[in-house]
Amino acid sequence: MKRRTVVISAGLLTSVILVFLLHCRGKNDVSRSWNTAEVKRGDLVTIVSCSGTLEAVGTVEVGTQVSGVLDRLTVDFNDPVRKNQVLAVLDTVMLKASILEAEANFEKAQAQLQEATITERLKKQLHEKGFLSEADYLPFRINLKIAQASLKSTRAALMRADRNLKYAVIRSPIDGTVIQRSVEEGQTVAASLQAPTLFVIAEDLSSMEIHAQVDESDIGAISEGQRAEFEVAAWPDRIFHGIVRQVRLQPEVIQNVVNYTVIVDARNDEGTLLPGMTATIDFYVEEKKDILLVPNSALRFQPGEDLIVEMRERMRRRAEPGSDSSRAARSFRMDSGGVFRQKENSGRVWYLNAEGQPEVARLQLGASDGQFTQVVASGRLQEGMQVILGYQEGMAPTRVRNTNPLSGGRPPGRAPF
Repeated sequence: MKRRTVVISAGLLTSVILVFLLHCRGKNDVSRSWNTAEVKRGDLVTIVSCSGTLEAVGTVEVGTQVSGVLDRLTVDFNDPVRKNQVLAVLDTVMLKASILEAEANFEKAQAQLQEATITERLKKQLHEKGFLSEADYLPFRINLKIAQASLKSTRAALMRADRNLKYAVIRSPIDGTVIQRSVEEGQTVAASLQAPTLFVIAEDLSSMEIHAQVDESDIGAISEGQRAEFEVAAWPDRIFHGIVRQVRLQPEVIQNVVNYTVIVDARNDEGTLLPGMTATIDFYVEEKKDILLVPNSALRFQPGEDLIVEMRERMRRRAEPGSDSSRAARSFRMDSGGVFRQKENSGRVWYLNAEGQPEVARLQLGASDGQFTQVVASGRLQEGMQVILGYQEGMAPTRVRNTNPLSGGRPPGRAPF
């Protein structure tokens, strides 16, 4: 009975060993297809993109301070004008009549003042001799003061009527170009509560400014003196340049999003930019030349548990005291969650070594444009190495598929901040 039990146990042990060997052999036969990208040097540009409207620098709205009918217009759209040049003339018939009326009132007030002055002088003599009491003399003194005030009032009305007649001739306050005309000859304009706008004159169309609306999440990256590039639909193949002049603090809510107005100065020496055009603007936040770049997808790569165990076992087998492999094995430390302990502005990538085996490298990272990240410092990662983006397991021979967007020497494209 005991002998039978031993035979059965030996047979069971043999079966387990065979299954384990077959499993290990099948596992070793499994190869991986690596999806990699090459580490290269290039330029990195971080930008903030938004849209805005082109405006002329130094525009002046010309209105009228008096009401009346436009008798004559002397300028039209796009006409250049000089300072004090006549732009329009209102009908002056009623204004001249107002001057005549004011002159008549002024002369009447002068006569009344003369009469009141003589009367007050005579009554004063009677009052001094005792023939007129103080109560009887007081009204004559008051009438004299009223006549003096009336004369001042009519003089002011005469000056006002004379000034209104001059306002009937509308002149340009600056040198510039007429970019808007809002009236026609024969039209009645009423200057009751506020002066209506008749013309808009741009001081200098060779200089333009862009009123850009920047989202509150990006406004912190914008500063005065920053370089900007913009495009307009009228010239799709041209890039225009500008400089940030002002970041306005007054917020504006557009579709429940807080925006801030950024003023960008741009030259328009050729006259190709027109007021009101919509501009698509790129603000250059950061520019770095000839730096080591790694794809962001490589930084996001998370290996499977089997790959981590395999690497740790391989490094344990080849590690010897005092060797580089031993130091590399000691640096390969992981927490219970299987994620490297990283400091701020640090990261790690998996790459293929000279034998085609995956290894890990810690990095100190810099600027990023959303697609690529600058490698500031790395102990082992160098230009030309293949970093792992992903992999697939299968029975086919091990192969590497390079999907590097930088292949062919092309620099990385720009991406929004």
